Amino acid sequence: MDALLDTAGLARLREALASAGYTAQGIRDQLGPAATDAMARNDFRAALKITEERGGRLATLIRLFVCGQTEPLDRVADALAPLPLESATALLEADGDGVRAAVELEPYGDWWVVADLSAGMRPGHPLPGDHVLGIGGASTTLAAATLRAPVGSALDLGTGCGVQALHLSTHAGRVTATDVLPRALRFAATTAALNGLDWELLEGDLVAPVAGRRFDLVVSNPPFVAGPGFSDHTYRDSGRPGDAVCAELVAAAPGLLADGGHMQFLANWLHVAGESWEDRVADWLAGTGLDAWVIQREVSDPVAYVNLWLSDASEDPRAQPALAAAWLDWFDAQKVDAIGFGVVTLRAGGNDDPTVRIEDLRQTVDGPLGPLIGDWFGRQDFLRHGDLLGTRFRAAPGLRLRQEAVQGPEGWEVERQLLTLPDGLRWIEEVDPVALTLVGSCDGTVTLRDQVDVLALAHEVPPDVLLEVAVPLVSHLVERGVLLPVA
Repeated sequence: MDALLDTAGLARLREALASAGYTAQGIRDQLGPAATDAMARNDFRAALKITEERGGRLATLIRLFVCGQTEPLDRVADALAPLPLESATALLEADGDGVRAAVELEPYGDWWVVADLSAGMRPGHPLPGDHVLGIGGASTTLAAATLRAPVGSALDLGTGCGVQALHLSTHAGRVTATDVLPRALRFAATTAALNGLDWELLEGDLVAPVAGRRFDLVVSNPPFVAGPGFSDHTYRDSGRPGDAVCAELVAAAPGLLADGGHMQFLANWLHVAGESWEDRVADWLAGTGLDAWVIQREVSDPVAYVNLWLSDASEDPRAQPALAAAWLDWFDAQKVDAIGFGVVTLRAGGNDDPTVRIEDLRQTVDGPLGPLIGDWFGRQDFLRHGDLLGTRFRAAPGLRLRQEAVQGPEGWEVERQLLTLPDGLRWIEEVDPVALTLVGSCDGTVTLRDQVDVLALAHEVPPDVLLEVAVPLVSHLVERGVLLPVA
């Protein structure tokens, strides 16, 4: 797949951007945190004032590619040198006596990403159906949730401009990326080449281009938006009704993953009246043989959902009453009362009785989700293969006890005792006095079997009886990361 510029042109562009300091840190250093953060909200006032006062190559690039301004030819020629203006026609378009950006060229950490102009760069202009997104909330959410252990081969399904493939390049020996849109692949090829990377780029819908192949890690930010099966915007609409595209990805996973491989993707699922959303997603997983952790992070009502996605494409819902009505009528006909959003992580663990957890985790998460997901699967492996009773455990760092009490005739009476984690997924677990004593004695020096024996003696109950309570309790607290095995 050809990039927007030839090899020599991309090398000159890379030199121009690097020498001008056109990086995420370079922009923040030039503008300061407040103006930089304001730009992320499409408020360019401070950035325009600062760049106009300071001038220079970096200022021109910021005004051109971040703020969407028309800039004089001589300033742009200086900013892009050694890339000649006549070689940059794919990046620019004439506007009066100057030029403006024809594409989004955005610093992303130490990388650059090339994509179609965002809605903020062209206010009031609805996005075309073949629009290729740049860096957005969904792409950064998936990047933060992805496992980053070294792998031999990785696949980015529906790569768009190549954001996920960039991340995969840091820890995968080989990166393959697919997209149904040829122009998306052209953007991805440009992003790759501009950053000195080489990806295998394949055209086709979802897994079709890689049929029969297996990968150690598969990621996807698919067109997961749920609806009647519209295909108005390729980045958003799969053409499948409801949440079928997400079910399709789950069904394809066993044939895509190498032994021990993982698949991670963003998904929407329908909340249908009278049905459990957890059961709906569990039906997708039934018979796959895959370990799975499905995390619901957000829930939206249908009206807010439709308005969100129409606005995302720069379409005013009030100006699209027929489209909005058709979408909402379909939800009504399907008895959809909400739509969930979250992250699906699957693993080809080779287990006859795979571990499947489907849960709502809308509490605050500290830090990237990816390491937390990796730790969770590691704890599942311990619970499956480790010697629980012969293991010494310690409480997680910072574990806290919270008590809820009411004032009664004899003073304060404790109603509930809660163990809380201060960071990570911030689990909250209600415990009874026996469980609290057990957790309190987990200091890493005594095996669980010995702890149970001591507790049984103290409470005058047979050890076997206490074991029936302690084993599932400790297993649950280990899964949550409240208790940690001591090596």
